[in-house]
Amino acid sequence: MEIQFKRPEMADRQLIQKYLWQQRSQSCEMTFANVYLWSRHYPTGFAIVEDMLVFANLEGELSFTFPWGERDPRPALEALMAYSQEQGTPFLLHNVTRESFARLEELYPGRFAIAYDRTYADYIYETEKLANLAGKKYHGKKNHVNKFLRTYPDWSYESMGPENMEECFQMALKWREHNGCEADEEKLAEICVTLNFLRLFQELEMQGGLLRVNGQVVAFTIGEPVCEDTMVVHIEKALHHVPGAYAMINQQFALHQGSGYQYLNREDDVGEEGLRKAKLSYHPVYLVEKGVVRELGCQ
Repeated sequence: MEIQFKRPEMADRQLIQKYLWQQRSQSCEMTFANVYLWSRHYPTGFAIVEDMLVFANLEGELSFTFPWGERDPRPALEALMAYSQEQGTPFLLHNVTRESFARLEELYPGRFAIAYDRTYADYIYETEKLANLAGKKYHGKKNHVNKFLRTYPDWSYESMGPENMEECFQMALKWREHNGCEADEEKLAEICVTLNFLRLFQELEMQGGLLRVNGQVVAFTIGEPVCEDTMVVHIEKALHHVPGAYAMINQQFALHQGSGYQYLNREDDVGEEGLRKAKLSYHPVYLVEKGVVRELGCQ
């Protein structure tokens, strides 16, 4: 079977989103916006294989995602195995969740092994707890919010839309300048993705909120539903010279845009110790772990 992987384009949105929504997964990769915008920086292709959606890393070691869709994944997996053999490379899957690996083990008992990478585990929180910050566990976070309220009595929160998008764009440019993005490849990719989330906010049907102090935008957050009960937070940016802005935008986004969703997925910590500590301090209910799958006996 011939498989042709192509880079996702805006014209592919409806097709890709159809398969992603069939999965009902909380994983942050399961949205078109995430796939499309990050594929501008990392060589990712997609194909429909045996009526299942598959993404592939096309640079370096060839690997695939677990086939996504409502059909039996075996025909797609067999096609991917054959494709790997034709390419002269071992069959490899990436971003495989525990649920998908359990399905793989059910279909091919004892044939594959998975190595989970903590770096890419998504943090899942109860929205109500992030919105209310009630109880002893959140005492420190509540103090940060209360200090912000005392320091900036004229603060305000509003939903993002066409009327304030340019202000968010200008704040993002300030964030880029203040965080040395030009000298850091990963930070530069991150801010480029952020700017494109803003530029395509309406086309991608994002949801967002912003924080003002003295009338100026000092923080914003962008997210979208990833499944029926979970909102994923793709972007969160705040100016560091405004103490408490991150804590405040986190709480306000959960309170407003998160309303109606039981969970918030705040994505991974990319292996950064400081970011990991910050995400753990909000007490996730669990992590969506993801790993790399190899066939036993193959290197």
